[in-house]
Amino acid sequence: MSVILGPLLQVVLIAIELYMWVIIVGIVLSWLVVFNVVNTSNKFVYMVGDFCHRATEPVLGPIRRILPNLGGLDISPLIFILGLMFVKGVIVELYRGLG
Repeated sequence: MSVILGPLLQVVLIAIELYMWVIIVGIVLSWLVVFNVVNTSNKFVYMVGDFCHRATEPVLGPIRRILPNLGGLDISPLIFILGLMFVKGVIVELYRGLG
């Protein structure tokens, strides 16, 4: 059983890590657009921003509806990343229990 479950848990950990990086790239890119460091009329910047938005909005949207309005500050990515870190910790402990 651990022959299959071990690599499967590693793939899940990698997927969680990649999703966290997509969220971080989306955050950084949105701030760069706000401060006019990059412009969304650049096709590459637009494509990266659109991908990050489409990949994260289904998860961050419900969190935004639950959280109180903090003005211009959006802490939903922070809340979700903390949740992902908790899930990663649980998976690592589960993986250690297999060995």
